[in-house]
Amino acid sequence: MTDQIPVRRALVSVYDKTGLEELARALVDAGVELVSTGSTAARIADAGLPVTPVEHVTEFPECLDGRVKTLHPRIHAGILADLRLPAHVAQLEELGVEPFQLVVVNLYPFAQTVASGAGADDVIEQIDIGGPSMVRAAAKNHASVAVLTSPEQYDDAIAAVRAGGFTLAQRRSLAASAFRHTATYDVHVASWMGNVVAPDDEGTGLPGWVGVTGTRTASLRYGENPHQSAALYVSDHGDGGLARARQIQGKEMSYNNYVDADAAWRAAHDFDEPAVAVIKHANPCGIAVGATIAEAHAKAHATDPLSAFGGVIAANGVITADAARSIEPIFTEVVVAPGYEPEALEILSAKKNLRVLEVAGGRGAAELRPISGGLLVQHADRLTAAGDDPAAWQLVAGDPADEATLRDLVFAWHACRSVKSNAILLARDGAAVGIGMGQVNRVDSCALAVQRAGQERARGAVAASDAFFPFPDGLETLIAAGVKAVVSPGGSVRDPEVIAAAQAGGITLYHTGARHFFH
Repeated sequence: MTDQIPVRRALVSVYDKTGLEELARALVDAGVELVSTGSTAARIADAGLPVTPVEHVTEFPECLDGRVKTLHPRIHAGILADLRLPAHVAQLEELGVEPFQLVVVNLYPFAQTVASGAGADDVIEQIDIGGPSMVRAAAKNHASVAVLTSPEQYDDAIAAVRAGGFTLAQRRSLAASAFRHTATYDVHVASWMGNVVAPDDEGTGLPGWVGVTGTRTASLRYGENPHQSAALYVSDHGDGGLARARQIQGKEMSYNNYVDADAAWRAAHDFDEPAVAVIKHANPCGIAVGATIAEAHAKAHATDPLSAFGGVIAANGVITADAARSIEPIFTEVVVAPGYEPEALEILSAKKNLRVLEVAGGRGAAELRPISGGLLVQHADRLTAAGDDPAAWQLVAGDPADEATLRDLVFAWHACRSVKSNAILLARDGAAVGIGMGQVNRVDSCALAVQRAGQERARGAVAASDAFFPFPDGLETLIAAGVKAVVSPGGSVRDPEVIAAAQAGGITLYHTGARHFFH
């Protein structure tokens, strides 16, 4: 006994009319009766195909500027009748209602309308009511009805109709897709209502309710370790970002590749001038700015050439042929950039396994981190605090920095933000020369940064600290290495001792009043 259900009657009501004529023609050719609404019915009729307007079924006119078309028992009974139940079949006959075996609906473009900057009244008109009702009804009753919510499903649907109808497995799969579709739609609407129409953020800028949906686009070989399963999900909200990157060449991306690429993309976009970050295990082992992306990469690689082996490179500008020539000789896992010159791609193609990603857009306005039993949400850290402007820095020790030194201090302050705390970054000439990251005390981070820089590069460099020095010992480590100027947030109860150490060491010390922890 087959579980296929032949399609004899279909309800079609779509905003996106992509592929509509081809679908309607295939259904009519298969002997399917079409019932349709408004502009959808008009498009089908204009194609010379027979179609029954929905108001001929309901015997009630479309009204309220189209707000009410399909919200009627003659429509919903035809969708919701479980044809496995004799009582339902008998009731349809008593009521004179014909059942539908196929519902084709896609929804008003709510999210796109919000993104366009439309006013509240226009956005509210794009909150679909009848559409989700029909989709949910058909999905609930998938035992008897198939439901389509995207033109991407039309080809398979045509094949199913021609093969004698949708199988139960097909109807179940379509129903699951339909409920995901309406769930995502409702999250968009609920998020907009809670953020725009009736804000409930209590002055925090963070709403009282958060909904996040995503669609799996890739099953990864494994997670952080081989015994862990992993997949990539693309957010159903917004566009751009690393998850939507176009992979031009190379091996499949791994979980760790994505983690490092995201950290690299974050680091490279803290600068207005051409910048490149080289990342290993989510920390920069090199970061620099230059007149060109090629120059920035050469300087970033020179930060720590040993650690750069097998790293991930991100640039905030187009990878030129010169930049590709700089990158190509180095074993690299991933290159991420907003674009590539054709010659650059030709050069990089010599490394067949090198993953080359093209990414549009920057980072989102909020950051989410799952914790046991819940979710942490914060506004994304940007270099937008009052203390991030060097004009607001407070000189607390030594002479004011000259123009070149101040420029390096600003670079170090920006670059330090992408280093895991406790973070110390030594810099000169627009490039990191020593990075101390992820240590559990600041003096160890200072010692690590000095060690990685080496005596020659540390002497005369500048340094940035992502948070205050709790004791003078960390700053004294930098002074002993020959660092000439330091920028840090300040704010420790022992600031006077730290400032005294800077004065005794004859260095320049600025306090920003802003902190950039990164965990």
